[in-house]
Amino acid sequence: MTHAFRVGQVTTDHAGQRVHPQQAEQSTRLAHQLYSVGDHAWCFVGNGLSNQSFVRGPEGIIAIDTGESIEEMNDALRALRAETDLPVVACIYTHFHYVAGTRAIVNERGDEQFPIYGHAGIAANLNRFGGEVGPRGSRGMVYQFGMMLPEEGEDGLVNVGLGRFFRNPDHSPFTPGHMPVTHAFESNCELTIAGLPVEVMMAPSDATDSVTLWFPSLDLAVNNIFWPALFNVFAIRGEEYRDPRILLKGLDDLMGLEAMHQICTHGPPSSGREEIQRSLALYRDSIQFIWDQTVRFANQGKTLDELVELIQLPQHFEGDFRTQQLYGVVEHHVRQVYTGLFGWFDEDPRHLFPMPPGERANKMVEAMGGVDAVQHLADQAIDEADLRWALELASLLDRHAESRGLRDSERLATTLRRIAQCSPSANVRNWAITRALSLEGKLDLSRFLVHRFRKGEVLATEAARWVPVLRVLLDYQKAEGVTGSIGFFFDDGSSAGLTLRNQVAVPTAADAARLRWTLPKSAWADLLSNKSPLSQILTEQPALEGGSSSDVQALLACFDLDSFKG
Repeated sequence: MTHAFRVGQVTTDHAGQRVHPQQAEQSTRLAHQLYSVGDHAWCFVGNGLSNQSFVRGPEGIIAIDTGESIEEMNDALRALRAETDLPVVACIYTHFHYVAGTRAIVNERGDEQFPIYGHAGIAANLNRFGGEVGPRGSRGMVYQFGMMLPEEGEDGLVNVGLGRFFRNPDHSPFTPGHMPVTHAFESNCELTIAGLPVEVMMAPSDATDSVTLWFPSLDLAVNNIFWPALFNVFAIRGEEYRDPRILLKGLDDLMGLEAMHQICTHGPPSSGREEIQRSLALYRDSIQFIWDQTVRFANQGKTLDELVELIQLPQHFEGDFRTQQLYGVVEHHVRQVYTGLFGWFDEDPRHLFPMPPGERANKMVEAMGGVDAVQHLADQAIDEADLRWALELASLLDRHAESRGLRDSERLATTLRRIAQCSPSANVRNWAITRALSLEGKLDLSRFLVHRFRKGEVLATEAARWVPVLRVLLDYQKAEGVTGSIGFFFDDGSSAGLTLRNQVAVPTAADAARLRWTLPKSAWADLLSNKSPLSQILTEQPALEGGSSSDVQALLACFDLDSFKG
């Protein structure tokens, strides 16, 4: 049976990192290398979180995915140029995650006149996780990908499961270079790109816009559904539900191709029809196993905590790195499948009306004999490597102390670090060590607990896009009894408004608002990014109708943005 962490299985990696041996071994598969795949394709691994791939056609090179920055794609193009000087004549996105380096192709070509193929949903998905959920999404990525971990020492970053790192530090300062799709598709289709026939198959996975590309004349499949680790039904950084049943359809389609060569978005490529089919079958069956057994035990009335004890991948899945828990872990995926199907209530009476965390911690500590007694039990659990019990006790102590304005987080940090070191999952290690360092005061993550608007991000889009985002910054207690409406009109031609009523901020048309304020996008960007206080912007941009500056200040003071209060 396989587990989320395995006490006693710890090694020291090349830069002094304390890590599970399987996670250390994963780094060798993600090493910086350009692979030749058959006679007409290349896959560049280890350049970032994802691969950049290239396929040679009669008319030139097709680039597939462009990474996280122009610098990352520049590196990939340099590697390609050691193999061929044929021009890049087209680009295909397998999904929306790795599309930020495309302008590197423009820089090499000297012009922008080349087709970019991708799903019609890519543009919407790129905007989906900014805005309203920006702080939660950013914080989750910092934790999951170990973005603030040191490069060496026992807490040093080892890898991020699917790549060596989220962004290659050698590519800093990470210049964005996304270019939108020029040739969109929304369903299975057959295309000719660079003189090559290409079959596009819809294959939703960790992205709704994911596709599999089949080059029949090359016997080559390119996909984003077959990873170098057990598929991540649940992303510890926080993501929408990924339904395994949808993924299984894409994997069955991929198996149906019986490809001789295969390139994936992450990890090394592979060749050999028999080996690809064997590994694919094991991979898709691991996902079906998790879904089927979750439903089986849910139907029997088992609670979530019982499910994660009962459902563990059989040992034969350990025989292939693609079904090892090197990214996420099975017990998290089980919880996600359950909640995706049935919601958060798992029929455990304790969860129907749970106590507030601080109150529960206080009562539990008192019931167990007081702080000294619980500290003794926690120390004993840590010494005996009873890490789940240690995590429970240390969390109680930390919450108990926090409710009294104190700190008692040393044991919690120690327990998290121990779990991190003996888990094969990169996500678990990165998350746990990041939290441990934060508890110890060695990392300041406070900026990820507030909503931050980046000036450049505001300037890069329609100004009105950011108005409805403010509704999730409303302090409902400050808004008690406050009513009113304000419309914003910007010099880029966009407009939007908000109506405050019943302690919510309701998006509304700008021209329907009582207060109407006209201002430049640049001033709006300065205001949202806390570059200038509201009082200053109102003085500089006094074009108000339907009310006064004090009326604007009274409404906007209800929002959690420092600049609105100044």
